[in-house]
Amino acid sequence: MSPETTTLSLPVDRRRAGWWLVAAALAGAVAFFLFSFVGTFVLGLFVYYGARPVNRRIQRHVDSYGIAATVTLLFIVLPTLALLGYTAFMAGRELTAAVGSDVVTQVLERLPGNQQSVAEALGNLPGLVGQLSQVSEIREGLATALGVLGTVSTGLLHLTLALTLAFFLFRDGHRLQSWYRREVGGRDTAAYAYLADVDADLEVVYFGNVLTVLAVTIASILIYNGYNFLAPAAVTLPAPTLLAILTGLATFVPLVVGKIVYLPTAGYLAWRATAAGPDLLVYPVGFLVVAFLLLDIVPQSIVRPYISGQTLHEGAVLFSYILGAALFGWYGLFLGPLLLVLVVQFANLVLGDLLHGLPVSPAPTARTTLGTDPAETDAEAADVDPAEANAADGGDDSGADGDTDQRA
Repeated sequence: MSPETTTLSLPVDRRRAGWWLVAAALAGAVAFFLFSFVGTFVLGLFVYYGARPVNRRIQRHVDSYGIAATVTLLFIVLPTLALLGYTAFMAGRELTAAVGSDVVTQVLERLPGNQQSVAEALGNLPGLVGQLSQVSEIREGLATALGVLGTVSTGLLHLTLALTLAFFLFRDGHRLQSWYRREVGGRDTAAYAYLADVDADLEVVYFGNVLTVLAVTIASILIYNGYNFLAPAAVTLPAPTLLAILTGLATFVPLVVGKIVYLPTAGYLAWRATAAGPDLLVYPVGFLVVAFLLLDIVPQSIVRPYISGQTLHEGAVLFSYILGAALFGWYGLFLGPLLLVLVVQFANLVLGDLLHGLPVSPAPTARTTLGTDPAETDAEAADVDPAEANAADGGDDSGADGDTDQRA
């Protein structure tokens, strides 16, 4: 190499090293930002993947990413969140009545904000009103009210930011994917295959499994409250909405599912019926039959396979939800499955090549039998019409690329 070449190449290398330092600094700043708002970020991802299949169907009819995103949030996501919020409120009232405010306070400790003021306000609303009516204690009452207002405002802020993130992912996700495909790696690279498989599994976990739990929860609410409407007072259910939510959450448990809730509940009803009169045993038996068919057989045999298709191992998903929530708090419910999917697909696609010193390829070396099969994801990518792919790469926002271009 001549001296002139060396003299000219050194400044170029130094400039590139300087730009890499800038890139590292920016990446660190972005990582710190995401870490500081990790709960909002993962909640936004949950909303995005949870509603993306519905958003895709809407896109086919409106032919616009922006309109489809707006319709999805206004008419699908927000009503669903309102329904869940009302259900949680009713369950909280039943829980407070059943176990007392002390247990509710311990539950609220896992939530962000000033939980002590929230628990006190929820447990003693009449006392709070009385304090506000007395001049000598008005300062204490206002402090409690401000604490509640601050907690509610913080929660609404996080929810608003999460919904905004989901909106922009709905509207501009295809552009993000097109940029990634052009600048980082196309469909024949390991980088694209890895993120495509992570994307597919996140939709299965967030949309499939969670939607199954929501479906079972809603069915349980209807069944339990409908039973209370039909049954005599002697054999009614205590806290039916709370029991319905517990039945839905129990659906995460493999094989056992809602049995861990509705079987003891049926046993309790049978015990009450026996004490009240043998003629009332028909109600617990009817409850058990309906619960077994609609809360056990139908979800496991029809709903989950139809919604989820191929999914991660149910035990692994269960531990990701439980341990994620135990370790990180409320947002661990969404962060745990995200980390599980990232680890599983890394093991499927990258780890084997790294261990054996081979070039990392988009084809899996040794499958773990967990997660989406990368070969299936590649086959889906191969079925994309070239004209649609080129339009997407060019930044076309016409909505013609539908399903494929939103996988970012």
